[in-house]
Amino acid sequence: MSLSAELGLRNNLGYTCVMLNPLPEVSVILPAFNEGRNISTVLHKIQEALKGSVYEILVINDGSDDETAARAKESGARVICHPYNLGNGAAIKTGIRHAQGKILVMLDADGQHPPEDIPRLLELIGSYDMVVGARTADSDTDIHRDFANTIYNWLASYVSGQKIKDLTSGFRAIKADVARGFVYLLPNRFSYPTTITLATLRSGRSLAYVPIKGKRRTGKSNIRLLKDGLRFLIIILRIATFYSPLKIFIPVSGLMFLTGFLYGLFKVLILGAPYGPTSAMLMTVSVVVFMVGLVSEQIAQLRFERSEYFPDDKNS
Repeated sequence: MSLSAELGLRNNLGYTCVMLNPLPEVSVILPAFNEGRNISTVLHKIQEALKGSVYEILVINDGSDDETAARAKESGARVICHPYNLGNGAAIKTGIRHAQGKILVMLDADGQHPPEDIPRLLELIGSYDMVVGARTADSDTDIHRDFANTIYNWLASYVSGQKIKDLTSGFRAIKADVARGFVYLLPNRFSYPTTITLATLRSGRSLAYVPIKGKRRTGKSNIRLLKDGLRFLIIILRIATFYSPLKIFIPVSGLMFLTGFLYGLFKVLILGAPYGPTSAMLMTVSVVVFMVGLVSEQIAQLRFERSEYFPDDKNS
């Protein structure tokens, strides 16, 4: 009997029981914007990789003006359309809200991520809350992006207190309940991997990495290096202050205090001038910044504890 068939069965009491489609174990989410040239090939590879599994494929057509939606439907995917381009992150959020599987797999529709590696991610998801496909050094990526990713990975590792191998990879598997808990945090543009990675780690959930060889996308990239790069940095700072404010406030406070103290010593010992109001102001403000950090840390902790006890509040 096919898993996708709906069969009417009559029991001994004469009632008709209907066997509905079983819910998928895995939902594959692909945000797509003008990927008509690539989408059919990517979907075919996903279907081959998940052959024998109960799964669904959701293509979020993010306002494409080509044949992305039509070709995705022809290939057997479930297509959800945005009326206009809302952004990669917005498409991911739509996919998370509509997915039925217990495990969500996210990857790009442009062919950068190897669908044949999906089973490797799924092998670890039972033990971990999220598994990320980390691009290896031999991946076909641009040098300037590799350099930027190195900086992002270092900053994110500092914020989270754990080693982050690939902060911006959009190829990942995550438990559905965990993903839904962070939907309200995700931005609408290209920095959703940054947000969901840091949010997962700072909330005390587990993360693993699987090395993958990324490919160069075909066609023009929608990512603008300078503008989106600055946005990534802002997202890191935002998540840091959201989950661990002291990671930001302590260095800022310490730098201000040290600057004021050393400047005062320089004026007294080298210039022979009075200590001066500038040094006193910097040191005073540094104490204020530190105290604000303490209060922010308490607020963040209270909010996190409340979200654990009342998980449905943020989704209401």
